Amino acid sequence: MEDKLNVAIVLKPQGIRGEVKVKALCDSAEDLKGLKRVFIDGVEYGVLGVRAQGETGYISLKGIFDRNAAEHLRGKDIFALRDDMPPLPEDRFYIADLTGCAVVASSGEEIGEVVSVTPARTDIYTITTTKGEVSFAAAEGVIEEIDVQSKKITVNEKRFKEVSV
Repeated sequence: MEDKLNVAIVLKPQGIRGEVKVKALCDSAEDLKGLKRVFIDGVEYGVLGVRAQGETGYISLKGIFDRNAAEHLRGKDIFALRDDMPPLPEDRFYIADLTGCAVVASSGEEIGEVVSVTPARTDIYTITTTKGEVSFAAAEGVIEEIDVQSKKITVNEKRFKEVSV
């Protein structure tokens, strides 16, 4: 499992005092409030403050004191140490833990490997198969079990075929 998790993306500077507007890649920007430090391009920044509004957050970083400095962070990924993040509820997983998992039908047949997960109301999993890339929605009844320790996701074959493209 990775030590650092991609938790947000800098959208743009906010105001003139160096604050940045971010899109949270976790369940809510509220999850960013407990962070004391983040990493952008491998550089560690102390977190001075976080305001949250749903998926959007506003972060003040140590060393970023004006709009010009904040502008250099536009479009950058924000990472946090796994240990600094709040504990996950049961049956919730970090995308970093799902990437690389084998996707297997309940019959045992291997379907492919997860290459990405797009967060949405119903997350979209993209997997590589012998026939190319396939995407599927994690709709109700599709995923039967996720075992991140074994790097394995078991899907209901019938439901998987109904929702995959």
